[in-house]
Amino acid sequence: MAATTTSSMALMKMRFTDSSPSSTAAVSARVLPFSKPGHLHFQLGSTFRRTITTHRDSISSSNSATAFCCSSAVTASVTAEPSSNVIDGKKVSKEIKEEICAEIAKMKDAIGVVPGLAVILVGERKDSATYVRNKKKACEAVGIKSYEVCLPENSTEEEVLKHISSFNDDPSVHGILVQLPLPSHMNEQNILNAVCIEKDVDGFHPLNIGRLAMRGREPLFVPCTPKGCIELLHRYGIGIKGKRAVVIGRSNIVGMPAALLLQREDATVSIVHSRTKDPEEITKQADIIIAAVGQPNMVRGSWIKPGAVIIDVGINPVEDTTNPRGYRLVGDVCYEEASKVASAITPVPGGVGPMTIAMLLSNTLISAKRIHNLK
Repeated sequence: MAATTTSSMALMKMRFTDSSPSSTAAVSARVLPFSKPGHLHFQLGSTFRRTITTHRDSISSSNSATAFCCSSAVTASVTAEPSSNVIDGKKVSKEIKEEICAEIAKMKDAIGVVPGLAVILVGERKDSATYVRNKKKACEAVGIKSYEVCLPENSTEEEVLKHISSFNDDPSVHGILVQLPLPSHMNEQNILNAVCIEKDVDGFHPLNIGRLAMRGREPLFVPCTPKGCIELLHRYGIGIKGKRAVVIGRSNIVGMPAALLLQREDATVSIVHSRTKDPEEITKQADIIIAAVGQPNMVRGSWIKPGAVIIDVGINPVEDTTNPRGYRLVGDVCYEEASKVASAITPVPGGVGPMTIAMLLSNTLISAKRIHNLK
C-alpha cells in the first residue's frame, strides 16, 4: 500500500466519529425502534480517546483470515441480506444530543450558566487534533462552552499540571479532558490524577473506577464508550438482567468498565482476553457480546449463539483496493457473518462511535448540574 494510504489508515484507526454505514449489509438490514426515546438511562460517562491498538487487549486469532472475515468482506457489499436488526448509534446519539441541547437551554434560562468543557492537547498528532476538533464541534452544537489549550510536544509536565490546576479552580469549567496519548516524557498517571474528581468527565480517576467496581457505591463518571454501549442496549429495549454477557477485551478504558456496568445490570459476565483458552466456546454462550479488542473481524459468525446481541466497539481500517481511499473500516466482529446469526448488531461505522462523544456531552451536562445543585 502507498505511504499516503498507510498514513490515512493510521489516522482513521484513531478516529471515532462514525459516519453512516457504507456497506450494503448495514444499509439493507432492518433498524430496531427505540424503546424509550427522550430518556437517558445512565448518569455516568467519559470518552474514549486512546489509540485502539495501544489500549485494548490485543487478542490474537489462529485463523489467518481474521483481517478479512470472508472473501465478500473485501468489498463494501455482500450478496446475502443479513437477518439481524441494526442498532443505529448515529440515530440514538442524535436524539441524545437533542435532549442535552434542551436541558442546557433550560439551565441557561434558570441560572444563566452553561456547561463548560476544557480540553488540553499536548503535541501535534493529527489523530489527537481530529478528536479535539470533533469534540469542539459537538460542544458548540449543543450549547456547551469549550475551552482549549494546545501545548507543544516539548512542553514540561509542570506546564500541563499548571493548566489542569487552573481549570480545576475555574467555576465556568465543569469538565476537564486531557487528550491522550501524552508525549513519552510525561507521567500520564500523575497528570490524569491531577484532574479534580468532580470534573473528571473522562472517568479515569481511580476513585471513579473504584466506586464503579463496588456494590453500593456510585462513581461520578465512568468511561463514555462503555456507557454508550449500555445506553444502546437500554434504548433498544434489550434486557440485560439475568443474561449471559461476554466482554472481549479487558482494557481500563472499555473492556473492564463495560464488564462492571453489565454486572451492575445483573448480567452474568465473562471476560475474554489474550490469555483466555477457547475464547470461541466462551463467546458462543453469550446472550450479549461487547467486542472491544482492536482486531479486525476477529469474532466470526461461528462464535455467536443464534439470537445474541452484539455491540461492536472496534473500528479498524483494512486495505480495500476497491475503495477510493484504499481502505475501509471494519469492527472487531465480522459483520457479514455475525449479522446472519445475531438478533441485533451495531454497524461499523455508525454504531458505538457516535455514542462516545454523545456520552461525553451528557457527562459534562451532568457535572454542571451537580456543581450547581440542579436536578
